[in-house]
Amino acid sequence: MRLVAFFLAVVLGACSAPRLDVPRPPSQAWPHPEQTALGRGFAEQLRAHGGESGFHLLVSGMEAFSVRAALAESAERTLDLQYYILSEDTTTQLLLYRVLRAAGRGVRVRLLVDDLYALGKDFDLATFSAHPNIEVRVFNPFLRRGGLGLSQLLEFLGDAARLNRRMHNKLWVADNAAAVAGGRNLGDEYFEARGANNFADLDVLATGPAVRDISASFDEFWNSEWAVPVEAFVASAPGSERIAEFEHAWEARLNSFRDTDYARALRETGSGFALRTGQLALTSARAEVVYDKPPNSSGQAADASPRAIYSRLRPVVEAARQEVILISPYFIPSEQGLEVLSALARRHVRVRILTNSLASTDYFPLAHSGYARWRKRLLAAGIELHEMRPERPGDIGRQRPGASRAYLHTKAVVIDRQRAILGSMNLDPRSRLQNTEVALFLESPELGARLGALFDAAVRPAVAFRVRLETAGQDRTLVWTTEQDGKELRYDHEPASLWRRFLSTLLGAFAPEDLL
Repeated sequence: MRLVAFFLAVVLGACSAPRLDVPRPPSQAWPHPEQTALGRGFAEQLRAHGGESGFHLLVSGMEAFSVRAALAESAERTLDLQYYILSEDTTTQLLLYRVLRAAGRGVRVRLLVDDLYALGKDFDLATFSAHPNIEVRVFNPFLRRGGLGLSQLLEFLGDAARLNRRMHNKLWVADNAAAVAGGRNLGDEYFEARGANNFADLDVLATGPAVRDISASFDEFWNSEWAVPVEAFVASAPGSERIAEFEHAWEARLNSFRDTDYARALRETGSGFALRTGQLALTSARAEVVYDKPPNSSGQAADASPRAIYSRLRPVVEAARQEVILISPYFIPSEQGLEVLSALARRHVRVRILTNSLASTDYFPLAHSGYARWRKRLLAAGIELHEMRPERPGDIGRQRPGASRAYLHTKAVVIDRQRAILGSMNLDPRSRLQNTEVALFLESPELGARLGALFDAAVRPAVAFRVRLETAGQDRTLVWTTEQDGKELRYDHEPASLWRRFLSTLLGAFAPEDLL
């Protein structure tokens, strides 16, 4: 152990630590959204609905991109962005270019990004932050900078209680008048810009009173001690030449993008135009914004208690009378969660779950190995299990190492098709105990029915696996069924490539569930 400690000290000491004494002036959301065009327009649409908020589901990735872009273009006072992942690909650059143009019009921009995916981007983020109307802060930073590598791994091993707590929130807020919340990070896959990838996700545009609570959640994170200005991680501020190069590169990328098939398809969605002209259809609903607060101190470790969203979610689920729909890319129930769902099934409440199959989960199927431990017990309790599959099951055996060509990233809970919970949270131990999340609890038969219909479409035999438990003598075995070209396909083993099955089995034997 002494040798390991000495080695850690040498490696970490060789890396320069950031200076954390940079100024962190507190700031708050724009207090008068009613004074902006967005605020006035949405208030007019909601005037007859007695103080309820307005919502518009963003099912299509292209619509989700268009609405974000339109909010950036329409903002007059503020843009507040909070994300777990900030990619460096085309759609992210195009959205940030619109944000940069908004800053040029005098809009104050605050960008808060979790450090797990900000590592290695310090100088680019500092260049973005060099604009006088833009501030960038990094949440829960590693002290060792550069791309994610050995020094960060060693730091993590030495400070896991802190660094294991990530900010998983995802928000895009304009003028404190409209906000996009849900499962999407900023990256091509979230906006259907990766061609053949079958990637499913969900956001919701919120307007009205709920946005003030969403902004309050952003302010709490922005002003917390965990949010460190990016200037702490660069030796000197980028110069004017670097900033000019940065803007020129973005302009060139935008110009090359205008005539692409994707850009033409974006224009055909019409969502951005509808938002800018006040014609975007809204569903009014009672709403409650629930979010996990940032920890009180940098050294605070997570305890074993569920965080705010899960504490609020349980009584809502337990109150179901007919049906509970659970959609999550990672589904790992606790013993307590299993008991809640089993009790519902005993009351003849239909409990239906959609998650990723091993064939559709992301390239490192660690969470799937945790889910696999629970399948037989869930099915034995009378709970329905559906798993997303690749578009053509015949491709399963030919999967190569790497990310799947299909992936479910949607996070939603629907109760009796009357209530819906949408947000950034997965239904797994990491979201329950470690990460911070934000969610909207909505009371709306219209939104509940729409989400229920989307679920029904997503679990059809032609597009998903149905998992069942069959008993033969003393043995209980899992069976997966689906359809291709109108014919039923049956799998008596996990429908995934051999390497994925091997990796999942290996990880399942060693991975601690509370870290999944």
